[in-house]
Amino acid sequence: MSRPTATRPGRLLTAILTVLAAMLLLTTTSAATAHTPRPHPPTTPKPTIVLVHGAWADGSSWDAVTARLQADGYTVVAPPNPLRGLSSDAAYLSAYLAQRTTGPVLLVAHSYGGAVITNAALSDPDVQGLVYVNAFAPAEGETLVGLLTSAGPLDIDALFDAVVYPGAPEGDVDLYLKTSVYVGVFAAGVPAKRAAVLAAAQRPITLSAATEPSGPPAWATLPSWYVLGTEDQIILPSLQESMATRAGSTITRVKAGHLSLVTHPDVVTKVIETAARQR
Repeated sequence: MSRPTATRPGRLLTAILTVLAAMLLLTTTSAATAHTPRPHPPTTPKPTIVLVHGAWADGSSWDAVTARLQADGYTVVAPPNPLRGLSSDAAYLSAYLAQRTTGPVLLVAHSYGGAVITNAALSDPDVQGLVYVNAFAPAEGETLVGLLTSAGPLDIDALFDAVVYPGAPEGDVDLYLKTSVYVGVFAAGVPAKRAAVLAAAQRPITLSAATEPSGPPAWATLPSWYVLGTEDQIILPSLQESMATRAGSTITRVKAGHLSLVTHPDVVTKVIETAARQR
């Protein structure tokens, strides 16, 4: 009768080590799986804030707002508005957006600049919202002069100094606000000395820009916000109210004249940042 064959010590040790290795691998895999961090949802980038100035002004009118937005981490640009014609100014802004911005854009405009963004915004699919600050928000076919005269007669001779510019079409002129009108009406609420400096550096707008019919409005498609100056003597509050309501804008009223972006930059900045978050 034969005896059972004894298990060799080497084979037994190999089997034990194999089992231990398998257990260690299983434990390590389970631990790694349990502690693998979940991917964070992608964050929406902050939009580039494009600030468009109006007539009788330039990009420096946005200085106080620009500084606040930059301090809060926004990319801000304030391109020049040529003030030569509504369609040509809108075309210039469209070209600027296409060549100088990337990613989401929020367009913000003051006064005449509101008509420009109304006509330019739909040219760029990156534009995600509009903010109007004491601004025109015309419907298709409306003119700035027509909107202003709807609220009362407009005495051009009493308001403006006209300069015939080289190459002007017949009847067209550059319009400068008279200094007294600029300081006392346009810049109401701005300290007199500063208002006088602004008046001296004002950039004119052509009469043809103020009489050119507006195109299809971007506010009919895009969300919009409106800062309404309740003491504005240039674009009367009643006209601002009707334009903002028609556009479906979220309205913020501020006790300010036409230059609320200069006199109340905190309010204007807050509205812009609210729009940037809610677009």
